Amino acid sequence: MLLCEVTFTVDLGEHGYLIGFDDDYDFPSEMPFGWRCGPAGEALAVVLPTTDTGPLQMTIQVHDSPPAREAGTAWEPAEELSLRADDPTLCLATIGQGDFWDAWPDEEDPLEMPPAAGGGDWVRLRLYCHADDPTPGIGDHGERHLLQLWHAPLTDPVHPPLSNEDRQARAQYAAEMATPVEDYTTQYPIDHHTDSPGT
Repeated sequence: MLLCEVTFTVDLGEHGYLIGFDDDYDFPSEMPFGWRCGPAGEALAVVLPTTDTGPLQMTIQVHDSPPAREAGTAWEPAEELSLRADDPTLCLATIGQGDFWDAWPDEEDPLEMPPAAGGGDWVRLRLYCHADDPTPGIGDHGERHLLQLWHAPLTDPVHPPLSNEDRQARAQYAAEMATPVEDYTTQYPIDHHTDSPGT
């Protein structure tokens, strides 16, 4: 049964968004190239939309059991993963160039997962995506996402198969993340010698 639903528009940054049950945001060690979403730790998922820097309509639903799958061709095939919800409040942030912005709208009350009937901290996230213009780029692509959440035990994720190009993009990202940031500081010698007056 549907317990609650919110719909709003998010202005995306350049690298998608993070959603889950932790506001300690950081760039994930792996980007889910080839998928729409992937884990960014146990409590967060990173979502890669079609739109790069533009509006996205987001609908978030909380259910008390697994909802029926959306019928028809209005959505891409759904993807799923499990998130740990130690804190029941749902967090949302867009990812920019080296920074994160809280994206939960001020006019919406915080969304919280109700306690699980039998205990347990795991929540299942199912993501549906649609873009009127499926070509990646900036601007308005008529993109909308439907995210469905419900309590469920930790289970394997559901994603499409990866291509060789996806694997190469993931490897390149992982290599870049593993490369130390260059040190741009410069040290200058300081001359501590001072002449005494009259010398």
